[in-house]
Amino acid sequence: MMRLVLRVSCLTLLLLGVAAPASAQIVHSVTIGGGLFWPRGESSRVTGDVLVANLNQPVVPGYEPRTTSLEFEINDFRSFPVFGEYNLTFNDRVEVSFGVAYSQRTVDSVYRDFVNGERGGAEIEQELSLRMIPFTAVVKFLPFGDASSFQPYVGAGFTAVNFRYSETGEFVDPSDLAVFADEYIATGTAVGGLILGGIRMPIGGDVYAFQVEGRYQFVSGNTGGAANQFLGDKIDMSGGMLNFGFIIRF
Repeated sequence: MMRLVLRVSCLTLLLLGVAAPASAQIVHSVTIGGGLFWPRGESSRVTGDVLVANLNQPVVPGYEPRTTSLEFEINDFRSFPVFGEYNLTFNDRVEVSFGVAYSQRTVDSVYRDFVNGERGGAEIEQELSLRMIPFTAVVKFLPFGDASSFQPYVGAGFTAVNFRYSETGEFVDPSDLAVFADEYIATGTAVGGLILGGIRMPIGGDVYAFQVEGRYQFVSGNTGGAANQFLGDKIDMSGGMLNFGFIIRF
């Protein structure tokens, strides 16, 4: 799917260069807003995903059926990003947008089958945190209407997600079940594709508008795996977004 999105995006950019002559009417605008991000589900995440690995550790020898799996849900990583975009619209039909967004989510977890016996059976707690700063370049097609009317649109493009994933707190050594405190961090930038669709509604003319948009991004980053003390070598950041934006044209 991600390869298909990337191919469509490249073809779209090529067609835009051919179809938009220098004399085309260009409208500049900015969009600001926020929304909801929900991650891809456990069963469809990329192979080697660190969150899936944390949820599905094997049975500890000699302590069957107990495991060193953590207790949380993938949906706990839903977040509320804020974003901004700069748009160039050609003849009310084709738009190129460059944007940036920010989101962060910290999830509390504990070991599913073990407690800290040295502290009277207290839970062994960790914080799992994921920060994402996606930079996007997309092409949108607006087949109907204009700036003063309702405008549905669809599009596709690229995203480069700067991320920071961390696990902080107490952990169990599966070799001897000793409890220790530590922090593990992975950072990087991952590139992928995205698809989108939405509708714009004018506010008292053609200068201001309200926008509702759905997006889905396909992207995963590298954690470093065992070299960085992570159980998985990937962090899957694919997922859907429902965004609400305010458009100002100038």
